[in-house]
Amino acid sequence: MPDPFGGHREGALESPRPIVPTPATMAGELRGRRVLVGLPGHGWRGDLRADEKVIQGSRTYVPVMPEAEWYRAEAEQTEVFAALVPVERVWVEELGFAGTSIPGAKVNQLVSLDEPPRRPPVAAIDADSLTGRRVTQVTDNGEERRDLRAVTETHVSDDGTVTVRVAQELDWYRWGWSGKIPRTLEVPAHLVWVE
Repeated sequence: MPDPFGGHREGALESPRPIVPTPATMAGELRGRRVLVGLPGHGWRGDLRADEKVIQGSRTYVPVMPEAEWYRAEAEQTEVFAALVPVERVWVEELGFAGTSIPGAKVNQLVSLDEPPRRPPVAAIDADSLTGRRVTQVTDNGEERRDLRAVTETHVSDDGTVTVRVAQELDWYRWGWSGKIPRTLEVPAHLVWVE
């Protein structure tokens, strides 16, 4: 009987790079970048995209919009509303350094409220839920495929492998505004990580 996890479940897997928030004041170009907004000590909001910084008077702002609106504007070449957020309240999602996963490791640790938390990747086979979550596929040669959303939970494919169906993020959001079902790809679960 084949190993449903592709023979990779017990060994440590090379994980994709984690998400590391960086203040927008230290970032270069912002157009299309994923950002978090908030205020230290109060909380953070994600699933947002930024446009280039704008200056009004003596203040610098970042136009920020929900990710779904960003994709719709780009795909349909339309204008969408973007809130102007003071640059000091915007953090850019950068990629940190790759590491190895530790199966069963506790992911949610206590954090400082001075900055958005770092998000280490979580193996899909260890995640509580997947559907709708941002995921990264790591190919057999170690390449990272990002801007994906899981459209199913883990399941057993026809050949007995534990898999997850993923879609390109643009197609995921288009599904929401147009009803058009996205093309999906079935990927072995041991190659999928929640961002």
